[in-house]
Amino acid sequence: MAVMLRRLAQIGVALTLLSPPASAQSTPPLPKITIGMEQAQGTADVSLSMQVFLLLTVLSLAPAILLMLTSFTRIVIVLSFARSALGTQQIPPNSVIMGLALFLTAFTMAPVWDAVNTQAVQPYLAHQIDYKTALQKASVPIREFMLRQTREKDLALFVYLSRQPKPAAPSEIPTSVLVPAFMISELKTAFVMGFVMFIPFLIVDAVVSVVLMSMGMMMVPPMVFSLPFKILLFVMVDGWHLITRSLALSFH
Repeated sequence: MAVMLRRLAQIGVALTLLSPPASAQSTPPLPKITIGMEQAQGTADVSLSMQVFLLLTVLSLAPAILLMLTSFTRIVIVLSFARSALGTQQIPPNSVIMGLALFLTAFTMAPVWDAVNTQAVQPYLAHQIDYKTALQKASVPIREFMLRQTREKDLALFVYLSRQPKPAAPSEIPTSVLVPAFMISELKTAFVMGFVMFIPFLIVDAVVSVVLMSMGMMMVPPMVFSLPFKILLFVMVDGWHLITRSLALSFH
């Protein structure tokens, strides 16, 4: 037993001698992140800082810009009306509706984005124009798109509410007047398209209700029988194709 204990002690001493000291063991370097303010070395540093600040501001306002200045509002409302007209509670899900609306928005706004890229983004990246001129040139295609979709009645309303003189040309319309006029015009157009979409499904509901009442089945909810017929009608007429085609053509 004494021999075994002596042997274990010798092994422990050997392992201690072979192991490197704690100071020699390598430790992985840890990153150090610092955020602070330093004195600018020139006007170029100030200009770059302002550009970064403006870029972060635009990114934070991107959802609002998407809602206000593009075709997203009309598309998502019409798709929501289609789901309500069918009577399916959460089919398609909200994520599918939003995703389809985003892709259709990108499709319908592609000519506008191409014009913005050609007239403003590429010249700015090539250092041919400054950022102020780039912003001015980028707003021109977007304003033209909004003007095409905005009713004169809505423009006149916000010009009157702003207490500004009547503009002599479309280019003189302030953006603060054009954006809300464009929004309410989009809402009206979307609701008109949704109402037209409701009519055939309303007829199906009425026919099913009359048939159930004539058969004496007044206690049976009409939705139980009308929902399969509405889905069948929607599939037979290729409803998603018609809705997508109507939405795309409504912006031309």
